[in-house]
Amino acid sequence: MLKGEHMDFVALDIETANADMASICQIGIAKYSEGRLVEEWSSLIDPEDYFDYINVEIHGITQEAVCDSPIFPDIVNTLHHFLNNNICVSHTHFDRVSLQRTLAKYHLDDIETTWLDSARVARRTWEDCAWSGYGLANICEKLGYNFKHHDALEDAKASGIILLAAIEKTGLDIEKWLTRVKQPIDPANSSSGSAVTRDGNPEGELYGEVLVFTGALEIPRKEAADLAASIGCSVASGVTQKTSILVVGDQDISKLAGKGKSSKHRKAEFLISQGQNIRIIKESDFIELVKTVQTTS
Repeated sequence: MLKGEHMDFVALDIETANADMASICQIGIAKYSEGRLVEEWSSLIDPEDYFDYINVEIHGITQEAVCDSPIFPDIVNTLHHFLNNNICVSHTHFDRVSLQRTLAKYHLDDIETTWLDSARVARRTWEDCAWSGYGLANICEKLGYNFKHHDALEDAKASGIILLAAIEKTGLDIEKWLTRVKQPIDPANSSSGSAVTRDGNPEGELYGEVLVFTGALEIPRKEAADLAASIGCSVASGVTQKTSILVVGDQDISKLAGKGKSSKHRKAEFLISQGQNIRIIKESDFIELVKTVQTTS
C-alpha cells in the first residue's frame, strides 16, 4: 500500500430533495490520510424546496426531518474547510454538478478543489466493470464492503474505499489516477471500441447508461440526444426496464412542482418504486453534467 500525501483525499456524497440537483438535503464527507479514514462529517440540509416522494423513497429523508437543519449557506464554510485545495472523490459526476448548482443558486463563491471520479477509476481497474456494473453498490459488493446505500456519509466512505482498493490493485497513486481517468479505458484497444456508434460513445464516461428525455426542452431533442450520446449514454424514446436516466424539461419541473407529470415521468417513478435504479434530473442539470464530463475527459 502506498503511503504519505499520495493517499490523502476527501470523499463526498450528496442527496437531493427532488429532481433539481440544487435541492441538496444531505451532505456527507469522509477525510482520508495515508490511506486511513481520519475524519467524517455529515449534515442534513434544508433545501428550501419541496421533497418529491420518489426521492424520499430512495434516501428516506423527509421535509420534517430537515425542518431544524441548516440551509446550504450555513454550512458552506465547512465545505471550504474540507474541500479547498484538496482532492475530492465522488462516484460519477452527479455530486460535483449538484454542489456547483447549489453554489450558483445561492450566489456563493466556487470551491477550489480537484475532482476525481471513483466510477471512472473503477472502470479502469476491474475489467468486468469497464462497460457495466460500475455503480457504487455493485463495486462495493464486488469488494465485500457493506454500507447503507443512499446515506450521504455512507456513500462518501464507500467512494473512498473504492479508490483505496483501486490504488492497492494497480499501484497507481492518486496523482497518477488523476491522469489515468482521462485516458481510454483500454488504451491497448481504444480504437476498436470507437466503432460502436449505435448506442452511446463506448469511451464516454456514462457508457452503459440508457437515457430518455421528457417534457419541453430548451434545446432541440436531436441536439440533446447528440450530447447524451457523446458522453456515452444510449438514448431511447420511451422509459423501460433498461432506463437509467430520465431528463425532464426545466419548466416541467418548476411549474408542476411534482404534480401533473408526464407519462414517462410517472412510469420512471413506478419503476423506481419497484427497485429499478433510475436517476431523474432536469434539463439544465443535464447540460451541466455534459459540460462537466467533457471538461474532465
